Amino acid sequence: MTLFDGIRARLVETDRLGVNVLERVGDDEATAPDQTVVFVHGSVASSLLWQEIMQDLPSDLRVLAVDLRGFGRTEHSPIDATRGVRDFSDDLFAALHALGAADAHLVGWALGGAVVLQYALEHPVRSLTLQAPVSPYGFGGTRRDGSRVNDEDAGVGAGTANPDFVQRLIDHDTSADAPTSPRSVFRSTYVAPGYESEHEDVWVEAMLSTSTAGGNYPGDVVATSTWPGFAPGTTGVLNTLAPKYFDVSGIVDLERKPAILWIRGTADAVVSDASFSDPHHLGALGVIPDWPGADVAPAQPMVSQTRDVLDAYAAAGGAVTEVAVEGAGHSVHLERPAQFRRALLEHIGYVGRPADPAPPTEAIILRSAD
Repeated sequence: MTLFDGIRARLVETDRLGVNVLERVGDDEATAPDQTVVFVHGSVASSLLWQEIMQDLPSDLRVLAVDLRGFGRTEHSPIDATRGVRDFSDDLFAALHALGAADAHLVGWALGGAVVLQYALEHPVRSLTLQAPVSPYGFGGTRRDGSRVNDEDAGVGAGTANPDFVQRLIDHDTSADAPTSPRSVFRSTYVAPGYESEHEDVWVEAMLSTSTAGGNYPGDVVATSTWPGFAPGTTGVLNTLAPKYFDVSGIVDLERKPAILWIRGTADAVVSDASFSDPHHLGALGVIPDWPGADVAPAQPMVSQTRDVLDAYAAAGGAVTEVAVEGAGHSVHLERPAQFRRALLEHIGYVGRPADPAPPTEAIILRSAD
């Protein structure tokens, strides 16, 4: 595990499993939850991808990043996908409760966005930041109103994972020799064209920490006669987001509504109204043959669904801020770190309010990428 300056890892033992957590050297464990920020990564990733932003946040905050089950150095126990993402959110609560940070500010990226929304349905939180979150209705197989395209959820779940990509995860392939290598996938889908980083090897290391053991990534697949021929099974990461198992649109009805920041890149190829990870969209493009048409297999309008649910959340009294970062892809915190940091600090109330006591003066160094 490659750790940056000032970052350390610890294994938090809970009654569920051992959870790996990154924290900053020198952060005060007695820091109040309203000054604590917790980062939750997405699929085929780990806490390592949060290290730059962890370094850049003010020193009087407590900053944590958690590895989800089956990623990084957290235990690789099988995932019950029929619970949606509750295995992940229950693990997260157990770890944060042990750390005294159960009601902190939560930041979730992609799959992590689904996890923190599920968490907020069941536990109080200070605020939610959703970076490129999956739709509140899951990933694939729903119409704009959240209704399921078919009862099987055909075209959703573990069957969407490219088998060669999975094999290259198993082989710990660090090359860019094929479009299905983790490094090539990072360059083509995690970030927009033009992104470069001296830490790319670490980002690939994070991807390669993904467990492909039974019940982890991607999960089991069920054959079906409904196009495109597969449906989600009952275990594994990708099946947790099948609409038959996952729906967090009930966030609208929360009595105590945490403020939500929704930040996304306008060039995101993964979470989009025309996602290149959605077989229904690929069928419309002719990439997957024999597409039965938009009436039977429409592409999922992911961004529009999220906006509809968050608009309803705001109408019901919740505070919502949307930040669309022009030209950024799936990883705004890597691609536009200064903009991401500013939006987060404003959202949690660190910027724009008087602090008591006032934080010490400090310089925040901006990298050339900013």
